Amino acid sequence: MTQPTPLRRALALAAHGVPVLPLRAEKVPFGNCPDCVDNTCGGRPNMKNPGPCTCPRPCHGWAAATTDARVLTSPAWASAWRRAAAVAYHPGGAGVTVVDLDNPDAVDWARATLPTTLTVPTTRGEHWIYQGVMRSVNAVRAGVDIKSTMSYTRWLGYGVGDTAALPDAVRTLAVKEPSTARRAPQTVTVPMRGGQAQCPHRTPTYLDRGIAMAVQRISGARSAVHATVYRTFLAVLSTHGRCGCLTDTHIGRLFTAAQAKGESPRHCTDAWTNALTVLGM
Repeated sequence: MTQPTPLRRALALAAHGVPVLPLRAEKVPFGNCPDCVDNTCGGRPNMKNPGPCTCPRPCHGWAAATTDARVLTSPAWASAWRRAAAVAYHPGGAGVTVVDLDNPDAVDWARATLPTTLTVPTTRGEHWIYQGVMRSVNAVRAGVDIKSTMSYTRWLGYGVGDTAALPDAVRTLAVKEPSTARRAPQTVTVPMRGGQAQCPHRTPTYLDRGIAMAVQRISGARSAVHATVYRTFLAVLSTHGRCGCLTDTHIGRLFTAAQAKGESPRHCTDAWTNALTVLGM
């Protein structure tokens, strides 16, 4: 029986709600498309910190992962799939966390420490897959990486066993020792040209409804989270950014929704700043 091509495998996974992207033989995503070189799309043109992008090409690593068959089979992606050696997927977008055990010692540690779950063999160790998402962290201990939000991993098959709920034992691996220095609470500073423009909103309800719709759009993103957050910020600012109505509370709601999808505070701030710059604010 012939093996399915990477694109066929990707389409089958996407049909089951797994966001996928093509992978090079070197186990890395394809690089930036010409439209996104030198940050022209408003995001970060590299694989570790993909930024917002509206083009259909697989140019921003894990953030390009999608379940949309129309995007996967579009002409813009055709060249990448022809050259693809494998399929990668975004674990966080699929609602799972992968504990990547990179050697036999790490596997032995997991068997003695973690609840049993769906297990997929790799070339050097195993992937233990749990239901639930968390932030991705590399090298949480020797030979152990955590891949979930804002990360990708190679698809290696369906594995053996039942998927267990993400345990606290995995979540605590990502927790760093607290700093002894006191941190001031983060605040959101929005340079809005003083908010001197005439306000077009007849009632506060108009703004509240707009923020609620923006939060819903971010929360409903199944793929391309960076792009969705950036475009949503851009839309909110273009409508409400010049009259001074936006408050820290409104912006905090948007940032909270974005962080719930895996964005970091820094990425939220960068996307907001990029949107301000694009709009000339």
